[in-house]
Amino acid sequence: MLIGFFLNLRRHKLPVSITELLSLLEALQQHLVFADMEAFYFLARTCLVKDEKHFDKFDRAFEAYFKDLQTLDDILEQLIPEDWLRSEFIRQLSEEEKAKIDSLGGLEKLLEEFQKRLQEQKKRHSGGNRWIGTGGTSPFGNSGYHPEGIRVGGSSRNRSAVKVWQKRQFRNLDDSVALGTRNIQMALRKLRKFARAGAAEELDLDGTIASTARNAGLLDIKMVPERHNAVKVLIFFDVGGSMDMHVRVCEELFSACRSEFKHLEYFYFHNCVYEHVWKDNQRRYGETTPLLEVLRTYGKDYKIIFVGDASMAPYEITSRYGSVEHMNEEPGAMWLQRVVDNYDSLVWLNPVDEAHWQYTSSIGLIERLVGGHMYPMTLEGLDRAIAYLVKGR
Repeated sequence: MLIGFFLNLRRHKLPVSITELLSLLEALQQHLVFADMEAFYFLARTCLVKDEKHFDKFDRAFEAYFKDLQTLDDILEQLIPEDWLRSEFIRQLSEEEKAKIDSLGGLEKLLEEFQKRLQEQKKRHSGGNRWIGTGGTSPFGNSGYHPEGIRVGGSSRNRSAVKVWQKRQFRNLDDSVALGTRNIQMALRKLRKFARAGAAEELDLDGTIASTARNAGLLDIKMVPERHNAVKVLIFFDVGGSMDMHVRVCEELFSACRSEFKHLEYFYFHNCVYEHVWKDNQRRYGETTPLLEVLRTYGKDYKIIFVGDASMAPYEITSRYGSVEHMNEEPGAMWLQRVVDNYDSLVWLNPVDEAHWQYTSSIGLIERLVGGHMYPMTLEGLDRAIAYLVKGR
């Protein structure tokens, strides 16, 4: 059964390994859960999911595989060995409870009657004194009361079970969704991958050799402190027009960058970058900065991030006078190419769903101009973009 569950997780694109499956099996062998679907859900998620961004995928996979296993009978038959069930069940009984079971004719009789009613009952039952259900006085069920019975599901008297995997409380942590208020912290973690360029300490090779020589060959390792926030970032934000619907996510990303990077500079542009960019959108026509000045001011050690939907008329990229705001003497493609050529690490983050890129020709044009390094503004896309920025070309 667990092999099928494991393969189902793989089908839902979860990065689970055999090692993690073995950890789950070992936990079950140690009796960490017993006949409790909700407890098994939490145990399986703990053992199999190593990054909370996959919690939503796990919930969907869990529900898809276990949706038909809602009774204890299903779990007993498919998950828990019968001999283990019986020995574990008896071991947990007090002497008083054993006496009550004996009053029903013994454990075998109780289990036999339980199986019989499972076969007879075709639907959920609440209340009453015979059927397996909740809130009644039947010896089988939960949330009710009977001094001589088996609790089916639930957590304790007068509490009802909740299928937590169906509530999907972590749906915003899915790495395929766009950045938002609940998962911006996930983006921050990705940004930190290159925000701190050094390790906490690193080996001082020359110092170690010299110190070891002075100690007559006795190894004396020397370390140097970490480098803090060594990375420099230059961000260009597309503003206005179709980007208005993406203002919030851009603000969140900008806020995250400002809190993480000591060396951060930013400029705005509209649709495609041309000969001028600006710092203040209220003064975009009166106070601009020549793009060539930007290229001279910020050296090749800067990481360049463009943020925009790249959605415009193709002539805005390819044609002289193609800008919708001014008479540009050179095509936008030429100006963007200058930026690409000037820096070793450049990416373009696109808030448009990646599945829709193919329907907008200008997106394809921009993607080719940036060497294919256009990424969706999702946690997964940001992860890929940062991996490239760290590596460079």
